[in-house]
Amino acid sequence: MAACILVTRLLCRRFAIGYQRLKGKRCLYPFGLHCTGMPIKACADKLLREMEDFGYPPKFPVEENTEAVVVEKGDTPENKAKSKKSKVAAKAGSAKYQWQIMTSLGLTDEEIKEFANPMHWLKYFPPWAQNDLKKMGLKVDWRRTFITTDANPYYDSFVRWQFIRLKERNKIQFGKRYTIYSPKDRQPCMDHDRSAGENVGPQEYTLIKMRVIEETMPQNLKVVASRRPVFLVAATLRPETMYGQTNCWLHPDITYIAFVNNKNEVFICTRRAARNMSYQEMTEKPETVNVLAEIKGKDLMGVALVAPLSSFPKIYALPMMTIKEDKGTGVVTSVPSDSPDDFAALRDLKNKAAMREKFGIKEEMVAFEPVPIIDVEGFGTLSAPKICEELKIQSQNDREKLQLAKERVYLKGFYEGVLIVGEFKGKKVQDIKKQIQKLLVDRGEAAVYMEPEKLVVSRSGDQCVVALCDQWFLDYGNAEWKAQATQALANLNTYHDESRKNFEATLDWLHEHACSRSYGLGTKLPWDPQYLIESLSDSTIYMAYYTVAHLLHGGSFDGSGTSPLGIEPEEMTPEVWDYLFCQTATVPKSTIAVDKLKKMRREFEYWYAVDLRVSGKDLIPNHLTYYLYNHCAIWPNDPKKWPQAIRANGHLLLNSEKMSKSTGNFLTLSDALEKFSADGMRFALADAGDTIEDANFVEAMADAGILRLYAFLEWVREMMDTDVALRTGEQNDICDQIFINEMNLLTKQTDEFYEKMLYKEALRTGFYEFQAARDKYRELCVVGMHRDLVLQFIEWQALMLSPICPHLSEHIWTEIGKSGLIVNAKWPTAGPVDMVPIKVSSYLMNTAHEFRLKLKNYLTPPKAKKGAAPVEKPTLAIILVAKLYPQWQQVILGTMKTIYEENKNQFPDNRVFSEKFKDHADLKKYVKKVMPFVAGVKERVAAEGASAMRTSLDFNELDVLKQFADYLVNTLDMENIEIKPTDEAGEGMNVEDIVPGQPFIVFRREPSVTVQFVNPIPMSGLFQCDVPIMEGDSVVKIAKRLKRTERGIKDINRVQLWRYDDIVLGPRKMVLFNKPTDAKTQIPSNACFSIDVKANQAFVTADSKRVELGAQVIYLVV
Repeated sequence: MAACILVTRLLCRRFAIGYQRLKGKRCLYPFGLHCTGMPIKACADKLLREMEDFGYPPKFPVEENTEAVVVEKGDTPENKAKSKKSKVAAKAGSAKYQWQIMTSLGLTDEEIKEFANPMHWLKYFPPWAQNDLKKMGLKVDWRRTFITTDANPYYDSFVRWQFIRLKERNKIQFGKRYTIYSPKDRQPCMDHDRSAGENVGPQEYTLIKMRVIEETMPQNLKVVASRRPVFLVAATLRPETMYGQTNCWLHPDITYIAFVNNKNEVFICTRRAARNMSYQEMTEKPETVNVLAEIKGKDLMGVALVAPLSSFPKIYALPMMTIKEDKGTGVVTSVPSDSPDDFAALRDLKNKAAMREKFGIKEEMVAFEPVPIIDVEGFGTLSAPKICEELKIQSQNDREKLQLAKERVYLKGFYEGVLIVGEFKGKKVQDIKKQIQKLLVDRGEAAVYMEPEKLVVSRSGDQCVVALCDQWFLDYGNAEWKAQATQALANLNTYHDESRKNFEATLDWLHEHACSRSYGLGTKLPWDPQYLIESLSDSTIYMAYYTVAHLLHGGSFDGSGTSPLGIEPEEMTPEVWDYLFCQTATVPKSTIAVDKLKKMRREFEYWYAVDLRVSGKDLIPNHLTYYLYNHCAIWPNDPKKWPQAIRANGHLLLNSEKMSKSTGNFLTLSDALEKFSADGMRFALADAGDTIEDANFVEAMADAGILRLYAFLEWVREMMDTDVALRTGEQNDICDQIFINEMNLLTKQTDEFYEKMLYKEALRTGFYEFQAARDKYRELCVVGMHRDLVLQFIEWQALMLSPICPHLSEHIWTEIGKSGLIVNAKWPTAGPVDMVPIKVSSYLMNTAHEFRLKLKNYLTPPKAKKGAAPVEKPTLAIILVAKLYPQWQQVILGTMKTIYEENKNQFPDNRVFSEKFKDHADLKKYVKKVMPFVAGVKERVAAEGASAMRTSLDFNELDVLKQFADYLVNTLDMENIEIKPTDEAGEGMNVEDIVPGQPFIVFRREPSVTVQFVNPIPMSGLFQCDVPIMEGDSVVKIAKRLKRTERGIKDINRVQLWRYDDIVLGPRKMVLFNKPTDAKTQIPSNACFSIDVKANQAFVTADSKRVELGAQVIYLVV
C-alpha cells in the first residue's frame, strides 16, 4: 500500500505547486529517497542466506501445493467457482523466496546476485524511480535529490549534526524503557520496521498473582514446583475491580506453561505471555523461559486460589470458552458485579449442571454472588447484573448483546464510578486506578506487565514483544518540548479537522520514542556508534537539507560526484551546519570560503520554512508529529522556521477495493502511465477523492475522463477552425451575460478549492461544471456563440486544468496561439459576479427540467387502459406565469420569514405555525392548504436558503421565458410555445396554484400538414426530411423547425425556401445540377403559411397572394 499512498502524496504536491505558480509564487519542489531502516538490509541478507543454503543460482526445493481451500457454505463439487484460497494462502503468493521475488521483476540471476550487497539497492533503484516520476510529469528540481544513510556522507553529516544538538539540548535520554522489540533482530522495532502492526504501541496491564492453594494443586504441578509458590497470573486493565473477584477463568483447551520467574516463584500462563515477560526482566534468566511443565486448562479446573483484594478467602478456577490465546495471559479474573461477560458465564455454570459435570466443577465452586464494589450512576452497585437484565441476556453466547452491554457500562463505570469498598472507598475509579496498582505491586501481589496492543510483525517475519531494554530515546514526553509542539500545531494549517484531532490525540499520549537500533542502514549515533539512528528519527528535518543539497552534491544521489561549490563532506562540521541553519550562529572556523557559506545560508533563508508537507494519515501518530517536535527543538526561538501546513491523505483504493498483489487488484505506476497516459492518470487521481478518507481510483472513470479530455481537445481544434461561425461585436446578449458570470463564479470557486487542496472539488467546478456552462451557452445561444467568449473559455479552462493535466493544457495553450509556456502564465482574473444572470440560468434549467418531466408524464399516463392507443405527441405548449403570490400565500411567506429571522435563521416546530395561522382572517378559506404550503416552503428554504421566502424574483420571469422560447421549443421538441401571464389564461384554467418561480405548462396537439423538404445540392451533407406546417407559420419558424430535424444547418438566416411553380409536375422532374431553382419561386421571408387539414393542403401567402404549397419544397443553405 505504501506505493499507492506515495503516488497520491506526490500528485497532491504537484497539483499544489502547479496552482501556486499560476498565482505568481516561486515554488521549490524537491524529491528525496529515504533508504534508512531495515527493509533493504533484510532483503539483501535474505538473498545472501538463500545463496548459502541453495547455491548459486539457487535451486529451491519443489514443494507440493498444499494451499488450503476454503469452500463457502453451500458450495458443492459442481459449484467450485465459489471456492477461494484461504487468506493465508492468498497472502503467501507464488514467490516464497526473495530470489523469486526479484526474478518476478524481470532481473537475471547475474543481476540478482549483486543485490546481496545492500549498497547495490541504493544505486540501482533511484534512477528507475526518477525515470517513472518524470514520465508522470513531476516538475522536480532533481539537482536537490539525495539518498539517506551513511552512503551519502553529506547527509550523514547533516543527521549527525541534528542529533548532536538534540542531545546537547536534553532531548535525547538513555535508560530502560518499554518498547516494541524484535527478538530475532535483537533491536526495537519501530513503525517503519514492521510488516504488520504500524502505530501499535505497548499496552500496560496489571499482572494479578492468584496463589494456587497447594492441597488442590495437580500432582505433576506439585512435583515441578518443588515447594515454590505457584500463581495463576491474569493480565487486567482494571485493577480497581479486584475487590469483586469471585473466581478465575481458564480455557479448557489452551495449553498453559509453568515457568520460574525472577523471584523464584512459579507462574502459570500462555507461552506467548511468558515470552513477553522474559524480555521484561520477569523470568529467572533474561530472554529465556524456564518451562517446568505444560498443562492443559482442563487439568486446572477447580483448583482453589487466593486472590488479592477479593472478599472471599478462596476462589476457584472455572472454564470459559471465549478466552483467546493471543491476548493477555490466557488467565482471566472474574468480577461478575461489573463485567457482563463474567456475570453471564458464572450464571451459565450455576444453571447448567451438565457443564459443571463435564469439567469436574462442584456446585460449591460456583456458589458465589456478585460483590458490590463500584457505584455507577444509572446502574447502581451491580452494573453487570442490571445491564444483563435490561438487555435480556440469556447466556454467555449472546455475543452481540454482551458487546453492547460492555460498551454501555465499562466507560461509564471507569469515568463516573465511585469505589464503595477498601482503602480508597468514596473515591472516583479513574482517580485511584494507579494507586491500587501500586498498592498491589508493593505488596508483591501483582506486577506491571506489557504486551503489544495488537499483533506486530517485523519485516524479518518475527512476532514482536514488548521489551524493557537499554536504549537511546527521544523524550517526547518532556513537558516543555510538548508545549512547544502544541504551539506549533496551533499555528499549523491541517486542512481537515480530523487531522488536527489526530495530532492532538498523539500529542496527548506520546512519550518516549526509541531512536537507536543495531541492524539496518542509517547514520551511526555520533556518541555511541554501535547504534544506528532509526528511520523515523533521521528524517524529521531533512527538508532543510534540500535547500543546500544542490550546492553540496548537485545531481548525484549519494554525493559521490563533484561538489558544485567544491566542498568535501569532512568540511561539513556541526559548526558549519549551525551557521547555515541558525540565524544567531556566527561564521565558523572552516576551510570553506565565507562567500560559499553565505551562499548556502541565503538559500536556506530564502526557502525555509516548509510551506506544505503532504503525507499519509497513517504517519500522523508518528513521523508527522516527530516532524513538529524536531523543528521546535532545532529552531526553538524561531517559530517562523516551524512547519506551516500539513495535508494528510488516505490510502488509495483501486476500483473500490484495497490494492493487493495477491488478489490481482493492483496497478503499478508504470502500468498506469502506459494504460491511461500521464494526464489521464493524474485526472483520475484528482477525481478519486479529497478528504482524509481513502481515495478511490476507478479505471472506468479514468477511461471516461480521458474521453472527456479528448473531446475537449477536439472541440478546441474545431473552434480554432476559421470556418466555424462565431459571433463578434457586443457581448450584451443575455446568453453572453449568463456565460460571463458563470465563468467568473466557477473560476473563483475553483480558486478557493485549489487553495484548500480540494482537488476533486476543483475538478468539479473547474472542469465538469465549467464544461457544462460552455455546453449550456452553446445550447441557449440561438444566434451563435461569441468568438471572444469562446477563446476566453478555452484559455481559462486550460489554465485551471494545468495543475492537474499539464501536458494537455500546454498543448492547448499552443493550439490557441499563446506565446510562452502555460506553467509561466497567471491564474485567470475573474471579474465581479452578477448573480442575477446566474439565477436566470438556474431558473431556466430547473424550469425546463420540470417541463420535460411533465411532458414525459403527459405521454405516459399512469392509468392507461390496456390496448388503448398511445397518446399523440403534442405540438404546442402553453406556459402560464404568475407575477405575484396569491394574497393568502403572501401572508404565510411574510410571517414565516419573520419567525425564521427571529429564531436565528431556523424554523420552529410546525405546531408554532399551526397555532399562528389557525385563526388568521385571510387564511380561513384556505385552512386545508396552509400547512402543506408551509411544508413546501420549508423544503425550498432547506435547498435554496432564505431567498425561497421572497414574494418576488430578481428578474422578470415572463421576459426570461420569452427570451428563451426557442430553447424551450428545442428542449421540449414542440412546434410552438405560447407564454402568457396568468391574467391572460383562458377559461377553465385553474391558475390559483401558480406562483412566481414555478410556471405552469399545458400541452396540446395542434393540427398540421406534413410537407417534404428537399435539398437538391449534391454532396452538401443535407438531406430530405418531413416538416409539419401549421396555421400562421412564418419562414423563420419553418427554418427553425427544419434546423431541429437537419442538424447540418448551423444558421437559420442562411436558409432559403423555394416552392415549385408547378406543384404537380415540378417534383417529378430531374433538378438541373447548375440550376437548382429553375421553375421555382423563392418564398419571401415575410410570407405566412396556412393549412387545410381536411384536404391535407398547405398554402403560402405573400404580397396578398395565396398559393398552394404542394407536397414538396426545396430548401437551400447559402
